[in-house]
Amino acid sequence: MELGTSGYSRCGRAFLILLTALVVAAGSAVAQQPAKNSQPGQSDTPGQLPAAQPISQAATNASGAAQTTPSITPETAKDSPDQSALIKLGPGDLIEVSVYNVPELATKARISSSGDVYLPLIDYVHVDGLTQEEAQTLIEKRLSDGGFVRSPHVTIFVDEASSQGVTIIGEVGKPGIYPDVSDHKLYEVISQAGGFSASASRKIAVIRRNQPEPIRINLPRNLADDLSGNIDILPGDTISVPRAPIIYVVGDVGRPSGLLVDNGSLTVLQALALAGGTNRTAKMGGARIIRKTPAGMTETNVQLKKMLEAKVPDVTLQGDDILFVPVSAGKLVASRTIEVALTMATAVSIYAVHP
Repeated sequence: MELGTSGYSRCGRAFLILLTALVVAAGSAVAQQPAKNSQPGQSDTPGQLPAAQPISQAATNASGAAQTTPSITPETAKDSPDQSALIKLGPGDLIEVSVYNVPELATKARISSSGDVYLPLIDYVHVDGLTQEEAQTLIEKRLSDGGFVRSPHVTIFVDEASSQGVTIIGEVGKPGIYPDVSDHKLYEVISQAGGFSASASRKIAVIRRNQPEPIRINLPRNLADDLSGNIDILPGDTISVPRAPIIYVVGDVGRPSGLLVDNGSLTVLQALALAGGTNRTAKMGGARIIRKTPAGMTETNVQLKKMLEAKVPDVTLQGDDILFVPVSAGKLVASRTIEVALTMATAVSIYAVHP
């Protein structure tokens, strides 16, 4: 009996050892197989961090597809806050101010020459030089501090940006203020203003805000010949187109003319040639240069015949000079020479000259 019991105990222990070995072997096999539902990079053991991955791979794994960052284009850059922050409110701008959920405070007002705008409840607010966002914040603070609106949300819309317009003065078809010309070139703005007048100089100046010296540009007579001067025009710029220096050749000449000489100079003989020369009835010894000086109008005799014979040097003319060649048979009173010459100069055609 004791022998049977001892044999049974030994068999039980052997069975337990065999069963333990089988369980351990099965566990090792399962551990070596990857989990069917696990994702790459995830740990099968709780509390263990996944292995590090490249950033591009991690982004792909997270969304299932590669993620890209949208690039900034010139079109989107124009609408960015940094670009809009450059545009500031100024005198003459017409703005609409609204307060969210308070329609009674909606108003439309024009900014005064002092830079103030009148708004209900909060009286005058100085907004000159502020961006739209800055002005909105200021009005919100005034409404909140005064106890008129709790946590107000203000929106400003600019109806007319007069302060951001471009001003064109001088010798153009339609001088004035031209709004909404941002992102425009100089030639486009001049075209909007009706182009140059007949007496316009091509030595123009662009006066820019916060810039001590104007931008000076020498434009060609035909703008299409040279685009180097076609600069960007910014809001608030002032384009000044002065009158070109004109030399008048009047009297007994082939073609009485006004000659534009803003890009150079002319001598008496050059101006006479451009005016078609003298007629056969011209009084060569009676030619005169009439010039405006601080002291008044002056006359200078010109020895035209000797100039043509190269016996005396040619004389350089100045802007607004009048070269007057009288008729030989006429008896012109000397005291009336200036009056007659000025009358003739007002009736001549203007021609551009390329000295």
